[in-house]
Amino acid sequence: MIKTKACLVAICFLLAIFVAALMAPAAEQPYKVSPKVQDTFGKIIAQPAIKKGLDFIKADHDNTITEQKQINIIPAPPFKEDKRSADYFKRLSALGLKDMKADSIGNVCGIWPGTGKGPKLLVAAHLDTVFPEGTDVTVKEINGILHAPGISDNTAGLAAQLSVIRALKASGIKTTGDIMFCGNVGEEGLGDLRGVKAIFRDHKDIDGSIHWDYADVTGVHYSAVGSHRYEITYKGPGGHSFSAFGRPSAIHALGRAIAKIADLKTPENPKTTFTVGVVKGGTSINAIAGEASLLMDMRSGSDKELLAVEAKFLQIVKQAAAEENARWGSDQIKVEIKPVGNRPAGSQPSDAPIVQASWISAELIGVKPKLMDASSTDMNLPISLGIPAVTLGSGGKEANNHALTEWFDPTDSYQGPQRVFLTVLGLAGIDGVTEPLLPKKR
Repeated sequence: MIKTKACLVAICFLLAIFVAALMAPAAEQPYKVSPKVQDTFGKIIAQPAIKKGLDFIKADHDNTITEQKQINIIPAPPFKEDKRSADYFKRLSALGLKDMKADSIGNVCGIWPGTGKGPKLLVAAHLDTVFPEGTDVTVKEINGILHAPGISDNTAGLAAQLSVIRALKASGIKTTGDIMFCGNVGEEGLGDLRGVKAIFRDHKDIDGSIHWDYADVTGVHYSAVGSHRYEITYKGPGGHSFSAFGRPSAIHALGRAIAKIADLKTPENPKTTFTVGVVKGGTSINAIAGEASLLMDMRSGSDKELLAVEAKFLQIVKQAAAEENARWGSDQIKVEIKPVGNRPAGSQPSDAPIVQASWISAELIGVKPKLMDASSTDMNLPISLGIPAVTLGSGGKEANNHALTEWFDPTDSYQGPQRVFLTVLGLAGIDGVTEPLLPKKR
């Protein structure tokens, strides 16, 4: 009897383990780099010139941080990046890039020429910050930490990019593909990616791109969150709050719209979001508002879901005007709908060559890489066009981006340019050593 009970207990115990195993979440599968990519980077890392380049970047660290401070104190508010653009043009030119050009909106680019037999790779960092004109961008260093608006996003990327170019020169490497290095405008706020939109409009021969953003040197950003943005303005007759009472109010119409927007339902997967970020209107506490407006941001990793929430939003803002007019038996409230931003969504396979190259490059400098959730950066544009692209970090640590209290810790931040240096060489190819991993468009 005792043996029977013991057997039953044992069976129940094993059954419990079996059930628990079935219910437990599946272990995350390790990321795999293909034999081709492994072989390519095995050859790359074995080259003495590569070690020379990596060592140069580490030794160049203090110089890179000095440049980061110098660039940061040049204001680059949205749509007014001209001073920083001119400065960065001089810095790129001084490094010997070919075909230096500044376009009409402020993008500055130069070419590291390859043999002419490979792909064309864009490497770019955005020049603009989110901060308005007049913001104090003085850099304060406290216990080795740099404090200033924009000191990480994206001054760190601009400075790290210059170190990569210097390393290419110092190592004497000849790439197969051309590398186009740019400082571009219009990534932040209502810039609406106007910088990269212009670059890809004017350069149809770009086969892939790497964009500097964030500090985290472990991340591989390869999927793009799209966003649609609108400015909605309600206009009416306005009037005195007492003597003109009975007229429709632009602010009341705005309030009706916001209340309905707040009740929108969106899917958790793919994550789809919305927010009314700014509201303005009215002239006085005792006046019926003649004008009121809002700024709306909607985001999703799926164009389908983005369009779905956008359609509901547009219906709401029209309905709110109709309801405010109906409340007062009027037709005087009008609504103006103005699109102010369109960042396309997009995705690419997690095993795309550009993603694999970004992954193994991190491993080769001794950090543990990770695939990141979809994000919204300059890479949105090329990914939406079917062009391989990633966003990689400058190295170091950051916090409070987009706030006046933004800070950057430059400890070991040389790992950012080291990682991009290797990724670039894997994608562009090294003459006589490796074939480019980045496919060239036919």
